Amino acid sequence: MFDDQNVVKVTILGSEYAIKGDTDADYIRKVAEYVDARMREVESSTSVKSSLKVAILAALNIADELFREKAEKRELLASYDRRVQELANKLEEFLREESL
Repeated sequence: MFDDQNVVKVTILGSEYAIKGDTDADYIRKVAEYVDARMREVESSTSVKSSLKVAILAALNIADELFREKAEKRELLASYDRRVQELANKLEEFLREESL
């Protein structure tokens, strides 16, 4: 199952990590670059110097983004569902009138 894993070396906040994954190496690098960028943002915008605290704050920021995206997608899907139901109702009404 894990025989096809890539091992990709990435640098996050000055430390090198060997990341194993069964996905594309470029994708792993992009994710690592994103995490590195978010951690550097936190590091530069706060007086926190502990790497662990920077990582926790960056993780909270990334989790917030994820939760917001999920909520936005749920709202969008609910909007689509309402629109589909409206159209189905109109179609049913039209078909009923045509059969009279």
